[in-house]
Amino acid sequence: MFTRRQFLYTGGIAVAGAAAFGADGLSESYDLQVKKLDIHLKRLPEAFDGFTIAQLSDFHYERHFSAFPIKKSIDLVNKLSPDLIVLTGDFVTVGFFEFRRHARRYAWQAAFPCAEILGKLRARSGMYAVLGNHDAYSNSALVTDALQSHGIHVLSNACVPMERGSARLWLAGIDDALEGQPDLGLALKKVPPGEAVVLLAHEPDFADEAALMPVDLQLSGHSHGGQIWIPGIGAPWLPPLARIYPRGLYRIDNLTLYTNIGIGTIRAPIRLNCIPEVTLITLRSGKRT
Repeated sequence: MFTRRQFLYTGGIAVAGAAAFGADGLSESYDLQVKKLDIHLKRLPEAFDGFTIAQLSDFHYERHFSAFPIKKSIDLVNKLSPDLIVLTGDFVTVGFFEFRRHARRYAWQAAFPCAEILGKLRARSGMYAVLGNHDAYSNSALVTDALQSHGIHVLSNACVPMERGSARLWLAGIDDALEGQPDLGLALKKVPPGEAVVLLAHEPDFADEAALMPVDLQLSGHSHGGQIWIPGIGAPWLPPLARIYPRGLYRIDNLTLYTNIGIGTIRAPIRLNCIPEVTLITLRSGKRT
């Protein structure tokens, strides 16, 4: 159980980080930055050139710490006025040695308050989410119900089309790769050949599998960027399936991947060189020149 739940930091690393970085690490966890980037997709229809996606991830709701940056993100995102909002998992947190029966009780206390806050987000084409490993391990049905009751559609091995006239862009989502039953083939089943696909997958290293399929862009979270990132060294600890592509933009064959470093924290409310992030992606058609 210790190895399986050894996620981001052991308790010792978290305590050491808190002692080493003190107020700076705490204050950074309450900041929030908007990272803007253009992503060119070869198969994107011209009608979707300029389509904007706001991505938020890894909320890990609890009322003392993460609730503040989550609430702060609402006005920030709504002022950006994105076409689409995507939420890439981990709305609740599973404790370090927590058994599933205890995690389910906590999920009830966290999922609905988190969803209530996020339900205030607004986008022209709606809000979509996938579950993370903490959500799936605790109570996936309850977290899904909380989100959908607040207008956030959960994609679990499913897809939906975004339409502009006769042009389409597909948004797909898989069940969590660590704790769920992901089925990318099922998620893409309704997508006609040749049409562009944006995939929501909580764990970024799933991109190695997604790159084998007709997926143009994968949006992920899970890593928190390590929460502590040491220049020239990286993160002291990264979770499984976030060790190859832990933060930022990557290219894997024909697939583009972006790993968001998240909003919340776990184990300790410490961040260093990992300011909580809202990503605003502007899609561009054709190759980058």
